[in-house]
Amino acid sequence: MVDPTRWFKSATPPAQAPVSAAASGARAPTDHSFPSTSVVVPIRSIGPGQRDRILDHLLSLESHDRYLRFGYAANDEQITRYVDQLNFERDELFGIFNRKLDLIAMAHLAFSIDPQYTSCAEFGVSVAKSARGRGYGSRLFERAVMHARNEGVTQLFIHALSENTAMLKIARHAGAIIERDGSESEAHLRLPPANFDSRMTELVNQQVALTDYHLKAQAKQFWSLLAVLQDIRQGVREARERVRG
Repeated sequence: MVDPTRWFKSATPPAQAPVSAAASGARAPTDHSFPSTSVVVPIRSIGPGQRDRILDHLLSLESHDRYLRFGYAANDEQITRYVDQLNFERDELFGIFNRKLDLIAMAHLAFSIDPQYTSCAEFGVSVAKSARGRGYGSRLFERAVMHARNEGVTQLFIHALSENTAMLKIARHAGAIIERDGSESEAHLRLPPANFDSRMTELVNQQVALTDYHLKAQAKQFWSLLAVLQDIRQGVREARERVRG
């Protein structure tokens, strides 16, 4: 039996002992494991410049959602420490932003720190309560799998509480092997090697997401400026009326 949790550096220590799982025997998903849809969800890589938005997103999670995301009831201090210790040079984080540039869903793809298991990575995801039911968790998983493949990852792991049915459903749909040990479950998915299509798809997806983010940023600046101008105009009108009165 192999304990994959020792391959990854977790910034926030788990409340319980990790679940053991066999790394062999996982089924290899075909390209049809992640079907495309007509609706494009821009997902961009996020770096240290977005650390404040990451913190705001995770702190906004309710107690039960924190429990499902981290595997224990993480408090504000533990979440803050987790965000402070994120390693953006080693790992990859992906985010979905709304029109106000609030981070409403994010995924953390943590690469192995054990040199013997450089082809392994771990996936974690969280979605704001207001943004659920739109398939964002599945989209983030697909995006993370694409990047993991292109980085040479062959084994993707998901550690989740057994009651986290939404996460386990995503893993099962992708063809992952799921092993349950009481209150915790371990999913492991063997990834196909990268190819020309996977590399080009990631480049296009990243460009679409960056363009979408820049357009949202420009729109936010425009509406902020318009609000200021409206306040100024209102002030001028009120001043004129006082003079006339």
